[in-house]
Amino acid sequence: MPWWSWLLIWTGLTLGLLALLSWFALSLFRKTRGTLQALESLRGQLPTGESDGLAAAAVGIPAVFADSAVLLGRVDQLRAERTHRNQVRRDARIVRGKLMRHAR
Repeated sequence: MPWWSWLLIWTGLTLGLLALLSWFALSLFRKTRGTLQALESLRGQLPTGESDGLAAAAVGIPAVFADSAVLLGRVDQLRAERTHRNQVRRDARIVRGKLMRHAR
């Protein structure tokens, strides 16, 4: 093959690579712009202010400085609530008959 055919082949390959990379970059740019626009619209839907329950729950005394008796009471209360929820779900399953067939 003559030298100029190799030059044409490599020039074509290089231009093809540059075209492909620019297409990927443009696609990525459009996707990023769409994601940012979606995040902007979501930011407008988020509640703001101190009257929210989320903001009120975030503000508080760190557990390091809280009284240990209060923390233990809170842990016991959460454990009792979880046990109660589990028992209610189990009773509902029994009523539906899902556990009755295994109770032999």
